[in-house]
Amino acid sequence: MRRVTYSMSMSLDGYIVGPDGGFNWTAPDAEVFRFWTDEIREVGVHLLGRRLYETMLYWETADRDASLGAPEREWAGLWKALPKVVFSRTLETVRGTNTRLASDAPTAEIERLRAGPGEGDIAIGGANLAAEAAASGLIDEYRTMVYPVLVGGGTPYFPHRERRVDLELVEHRTYGSGVTYLRHRVTR
Repeated sequence: MRRVTYSMSMSLDGYIVGPDGGFNWTAPDAEVFRFWTDEIREVGVHLLGRRLYETMLYWETADRDASLGAPEREWAGLWKALPKVVFSRTLETVRGTNTRLASDAPTAEIERLRAGPGEGDIAIGGANLAAEAAASGLIDEYRTMVYPVLVGGGTPYFPHRERRVDLELVEHRTYGSGVTYLRHRVTR
């Protein structure tokens, strides 16, 4: 069965965006950007909430930006080719190569994708979408890129639910910039 992962950058105090909605503190250096490129190669389908989808739309046309370097063009190519499913209560259509608007609830979509054919992880991006999947016990791994900054509020990485989830640390690394990657597997 395909693994479901939730992977995002977060501040040391646990937020994916700050109280002002900004996340410029997550700009990756070359080393971290290489990690994200390698990670996206393992993904078979990416599930996105509306806000993350709108942020990632840039990468649908980034290959036309002559100022981009080879690593960014490589990322753009991988992103465009990746099947993407957008969950939104407000959008009626979505743009982008291999992108579709979800017709099912996130839990039903994840279960359908797990049961169907396909390779690679089912990656979730976006705190609200991840919170719904987590509440249903559908996340297999939490992958956090922790930035050495305190933003003091905003959108939390982890859903604030009254449910215990035991985790096992299966991988970690620290980059020269002070960013730390943590990969935890849910123990069942």
